[in-house]
Amino acid sequence: MKLKSILFLLLLNSYYLVAQNGIITGKVIDSKSKSPLSFVNIILKEKGKTVGGGVTFDNGSFSIKGLGLKNYDIDIQYIGYKTIHKQVSLSTENRVQSLGVIALEEEAAKLQEVEIVKEKSTIEQKIDRKVINVGKDLISAGATAGEILNNIPSVAVDPQTNAISLRGNENVRVLVDGKPTNVDVAQLLKQIPSASIKQVELITNPSAKYNPEGMSGIINIVLNKNASKGFNGSVNNGVTFGKTPKINSSIDLNYKVGKVNLYGNYGFNHGYQANHGYINGYNPTKESNVDFNFRNKNTSHLYKVGMDFYINDMNTISFYTTQNDFRATGTSLTTVDYFDNWLNIDQNQSQDSKNKNQSQTYNLDYKHLFNKEGENIELEVNYNQNNGKELSYFNTYSNAFSNSFSNNVSSLNKNTKANLDYTKPFKDNSKLELGAETRIENTSNGFDKNATYNSDFYYERNINSLYATYGKQWTKWGMQVGARFENYTAKATFKSVDATDENNNGNTTEVITKPFSDVINTVYPSGYISYKLNDKNTFSFNYSRRVDRPGIGQVNPIREWSTPTVTSVGNPYLVPQFTNSFEFSYSTRTKIGTVNTVVFYRNLTDEITRVVEIDPNDATKNILSYTNFKNNNSYGAEISSNLDFTKWWSANVSADIYFRTIRGTVSNNFVEKQAQVFNTRINNTFKANKNLRFQWFAMYRGNERSLQMDRKYMFRTDIGASLNVLKGKGTLSARYSDIFKTMHYRFVGDLPYNQEGAFYWESNTLYIGFNYRFGGGKNAALQRKQRDKNETQGSGGIM
Repeated sequence: MKLKSILFLLLLNSYYLVAQNGIITGKVIDSKSKSPLSFVNIILKEKGKTVGGGVTFDNGSFSIKGLGLKNYDIDIQYIGYKTIHKQVSLSTENRVQSLGVIALEEEAAKLQEVEIVKEKSTIEQKIDRKVINVGKDLISAGATAGEILNNIPSVAVDPQTNAISLRGNENVRVLVDGKPTNVDVAQLLKQIPSASIKQVELITNPSAKYNPEGMSGIINIVLNKNASKGFNGSVNNGVTFGKTPKINSSIDLNYKVGKVNLYGNYGFNHGYQANHGYINGYNPTKESNVDFNFRNKNTSHLYKVGMDFYINDMNTISFYTTQNDFRATGTSLTTVDYFDNWLNIDQNQSQDSKNKNQSQTYNLDYKHLFNKEGENIELEVNYNQNNGKELSYFNTYSNAFSNSFSNNVSSLNKNTKANLDYTKPFKDNSKLELGAETRIENTSNGFDKNATYNSDFYYERNINSLYATYGKQWTKWGMQVGARFENYTAKATFKSVDATDENNNGNTTEVITKPFSDVINTVYPSGYISYKLNDKNTFSFNYSRRVDRPGIGQVNPIREWSTPTVTSVGNPYLVPQFTNSFEFSYSTRTKIGTVNTVVFYRNLTDEITRVVEIDPNDATKNILSYTNFKNNNSYGAEISSNLDFTKWWSANVSADIYFRTIRGTVSNNFVEKQAQVFNTRINNTFKANKNLRFQWFAMYRGNERSLQMDRKYMFRTDIGASLNVLKGKGTLSARYSDIFKTMHYRFVGDLPYNQEGAFYWESNTLYIGFNYRFGGGKNAALQRKQRDKNETQGSGGIM
């Protein structure tokens, strides 16, 4: 009897304790798009003092438990949105209070009409990525994606080669709308017009849900897609004046009615590019000065068309296609002047080339929502194809000889990806994500010289993946752990004419076949921990294991380009490079804006990097290729901020510094160097009045050391202005770039012999653009609402 009494008292006490705990719930959405907002701050105050709180989940919901039965003042805060204040009273009779659906409005007052492109670019730090919302100030920075990315924190684009790096490393994966593309990155950055870009996402330490490729992370270029109701859109036209004018234009259209959302985007980029440079090489007995002059005409057409069909509240099916047509014609002249004409003969080489590159992407997505909020399953299938052709005519001549020949290079790359994702939330503020993915990639390349077969290369790889992540959110703490298993298989065949036989007999009688294959099974873990000290300060730590598998361009042994002194080729025997990546970040909100600081460390195995070797068949030439070096370490720090100094002056400010040890073998010599690079950028906006704004941009990129050469520092500064016209529907903008003509590439090298050089491009330019937005309005919105209602109750037809 005594034991029963004790148990009864314990149960009664437990019930009493639970009864005293209150719960506040709700859901936060965007007032316009009605989409849920994640990581919104829910701050609980008692008599003006913060006593607790939480953040919203991916579906916008929140639940704060374990509260005393008291009166609370609640602030719902989110960067870029107006703060909403609520009051809640918890009592014995009302222990559970729901705030319902809370719609947040953006801080800046906007026009009734749809405004697709914002005036000012903003940087938003999320739990796993940094999001740069591209405004007119960045669009006017240049005509192509490469010129925009060069103005973004942590990213650097070589203006000469379009090689892209993230945090000082070129082993980065570039996606378009979150999907892989078979287009070479250097080519891709020239094909996408800047006016077609909505956002750029920097995912430096992706979770197990993402493909683990890219040592330094992922750069995701998001193209414009508007989903506002009714018919609306925008037109953007711009001209860049350098040595010659260059056109950068786009049009974005959207029509949403009933259960259907239709959208389309067209981007056009056209113009001539002129650049030049020189290299002084001090190869013993072959010392020379090489001058380069290039002129190219590039034309790019980018189309994106898509549809979302809302079958019902639980099922949505979406489809889109992206078509890109890129054509280029170019001429170049390379002049080789040897210091000692007794041993070597000066020569010139002219090149006339035509390039045609067509890529296409088809994407189908089906998403089903379960009755439980946040639970869903999604199936996505993506197919990408890239077809490239190059026809070049070379003429090498000197006082002693003349030689003409042609190169015909073709490539066909195909990529198919299918992935299935399932998300399951639980009552304890936790979430489980499961998924499976399969990828099939193949490429076939051919190389004909003088219209005669020379070589071909076939490369195929299949990747099958399974992943799982589990996350949980407490009042101040959050965590997520996950792992991804991948089975990777690759096979390649390189066939080429026996060069020796061709040189001796002039006949192509023997073809040498070099096969290659590889199978790798790997697990890629990841983990995230975050701690919210208060409503202004958040700390986080994350880890992931990543891989950089050699890209098509890195393994393709068929020449990429050639000059009389340098030939660029790939290396089919490269092995993957693995990275263990650690990051610690701190985010704080001040009176004038937000500041984000990141410190990172990376450990690399079998690092892939560029290498220059003397051509074994011709000591006067160099081979530019790739190879695996020994293990390596790198670390660095970044700081970025969105600051509003006054009502009329705001700025995006960023700085970063990276350190790493470089080790490798060049020309049979072991080399080890300590390298570091410092970068900083500032993008200022000055608001003269409601309609007139001025911009001032400046950047500095410090000296950078690589295994074989040191790149010298470079810097530039731009000024610009924008004016709203036509009652806010239109915007005129202008930008004068590199006003002091200081932006060019200079280097010195000592391996495999001493070299120095510089390259110059059209960095000193003037951009003039006009953007016009249409659609929207109160009356139109009411008419659309009534029309949508009639159509959804009728036959469901669009017309």
